[in-house]
Amino acid sequence: MAGSRLPRQLFLQGVAVVFAFAFASLYLQIPGLYGAEGILPARRTLRPQGKGRWQQLWETPTLLWEAPQLGLDTSQGLELLTLLGTLLALGALLLRRLRNVFVYLLLWAAYLSACQVGQVFLYFQWDSLLLETGFLAVLVAPLRQPPHHKQAPQGGLAGTSPHEGLPFWLVRWLLFRLMFASGVVKLTSRCPAWWGLTALTYHYETQCLPTPASWFAHHLPVWLHRLSVVATFLIEIAVPPLFFAPVRRLRLAAFYSQVLLQVLIIITGNYNFFNLLTLVLTTALLDDGHLTAESGDSHCRKRPTSWPRALLAVLSLLLEFTVYGLLAHGTVHYFGLEVDWEQHAVHSRTSECQLGGQRTEAGLFLLTPLFFGSLYLPPVFPVAEDGDPAHHVAGGGLPRLGTADGPLEVPYSYIEPSSHGHLWSGAHRLFGTVEHLQLANSYGLFRRMTGLGGRPEVVLEGSYDGRRWTEIEFMYKPGNVSRPPPVVVPHQPRLDWQMWFAALGPHTHSPWFTSLVLRLLQGKDPVVRLIQNDVAKYPFHKQPPTYVRAQRYKYWFSQPGEQSQWWRRQWVEEFFPPVSLGDPTLDMLLRQFGLQDKSPPRARGSGNTLAQALRWIRKQLSPLEASTLLWGLLAAVGAIRVMQALLGPHSPRSSPLAKEEKHRPAAKKDSGAAGRPAVPAPDNGSSSSSQIPRRKK
Repeated sequence: MAGSRLPRQLFLQGVAVVFAFAFASLYLQIPGLYGAEGILPARRTLRPQGKGRWQQLWETPTLLWEAPQLGLDTSQGLELLTLLGTLLALGALLLRRLRNVFVYLLLWAAYLSACQVGQVFLYFQWDSLLLETGFLAVLVAPLRQPPHHKQAPQGGLAGTSPHEGLPFWLVRWLLFRLMFASGVVKLTSRCPAWWGLTALTYHYETQCLPTPASWFAHHLPVWLHRLSVVATFLIEIAVPPLFFAPVRRLRLAAFYSQVLLQVLIIITGNYNFFNLLTLVLTTALLDDGHLTAESGDSHCRKRPTSWPRALLAVLSLLLEFTVYGLLAHGTVHYFGLEVDWEQHAVHSRTSECQLGGQRTEAGLFLLTPLFFGSLYLPPVFPVAEDGDPAHHVAGGGLPRLGTADGPLEVPYSYIEPSSHGHLWSGAHRLFGTVEHLQLANSYGLFRRMTGLGGRPEVVLEGSYDGRRWTEIEFMYKPGNVSRPPPVVVPHQPRLDWQMWFAALGPHTHSPWFTSLVLRLLQGKDPVVRLIQNDVAKYPFHKQPPTYVRAQRYKYWFSQPGEQSQWWRRQWVEEFFPPVSLGDPTLDMLLRQFGLQDKSPPRARGSGNTLAQALRWIRKQLSPLEASTLLWGLLAAVGAIRVMQALLGPHSPRSSPLAKEEKHRPAAKKDSGAAGRPAVPAPDNGSSSSSQIPRRKK
């Protein structure tokens, strides 16, 4: 990890940006999700069990245990925590001195505290990824940031020790786990859409929150969708082993391929801060030479090269071309790609493969990195005893994992569920001890493609008389067929996301939905604002509905020729029966799911200054739409950074005169004058001797 000073600073700034987005997005939704009148009040999750203070904190590690000491209830404490987290993250982004261990430890602890009471609305992979990345930022950040005018030693942060390159290597390892697992689960799921290369013909239409660009991507030619699936497999499975390649250009090629994939996902889908966080992880593939223009000057100077160095350069180039050639040949040959010039299409024989115990050549090619990766990576995905890396993955599970790696293998084994039970029982116990800290997590996005027969969508309806029903339209999720999909990144409307998951099964699989219906019947303003921030657009803003029900529809993108419509839909079935306050069905469901308010919330002192300040801040920010607020924060930070660059003091080291003085002793040495008793000579000699090993690296 030599020469990683600038990438580490870029990583720390990126983590601060993502934390700011995550905290601010969550803050805006706290009253409706976790308030006393919210869907899942947070106060129900923190109930003292008569245990000691430290034991209670270890079992449920959250700073919100201290909220009563400040005169706040749990939801108010969560508001304070997210506000402070947002401000601290923005401070770390703007002020270099705040990018230290203690600040990132506070950010990680604050988000972990929120996740402990977040319940189902914070059970997303990107929340776990942010916690794991935040903990790595604690390890990467220095104990203190030196003044800006003090130059850090090359290859490290100022004030750090040489061993601190290891934590940044762990960032690269986390990126590998994330991408590689996301690719492998698509094969181990045996989903016909992924194996048949047709997944993207459904994805843009059936993903949780499409963007306007999703409509155009959906109508691209089928052959282009197939090629895109092939490219996705390559980028997620075949390319990640190149993260550890000894050739620098291979690592940079892997970096740009990951950036391309994430940017395309951002354009065609609203995945909040997830793709931004993945881009932050890719900084571990960069080095100082690639991020600065100074390397160009060194290349302009021709230096005598020894024959071992020249031979090594030739071998590196041959290895690079060999890797590219193998990827290209394997893609065309094993996927059976054939170009039909007459029909302007690309055909593949992978769609004819048989799933289950049958192995395909394409699957074997994609899983080849399992074999090569086991040569130099920790045995997370080991080779089967018969030497075939695809034997268990395509035929029925990963092989039995060893015990040497202990509890760290436990989350990785979820890639193939059958292998999870084969782990050493001691590893399960060790991992279970620290699992609640979310220091190591399992990942695997889009395991199976849903909505192959149409996108399922739940539509809420309200009525005053039980005969005339009015649809309740959400701000972000599909509803009105003539409304274009919104762009909400980096905000995550967590209720809209859960509505997408709820539509995939019966309402009993989503107990929170019953609580949502109850709050709508009660006309609770915090919950209404989750659906429509502009309350005037909510059809029952004057008086709550007497009856509420839900219908399940199937949605499809409209065809290009249809005017003023983005969607088509068809009614499928009733999702939730019509209920009213006091309805036996509603009361029975509330009791069944434990959602009844058995005791009213404790009234906190209205004269509490801190509580009054929180209410005032909420009143000022509540009229703002979430995406507008988040982008406003980003614009403000950008403006401040520009002002800092324009008005900040210029370092003497960056001036041309300083650079000339810096290179002058080296020029004398090259011309044979190094032996003169000049004053700078000792400094130059010591610096040049320290630079020689770095050039070898």
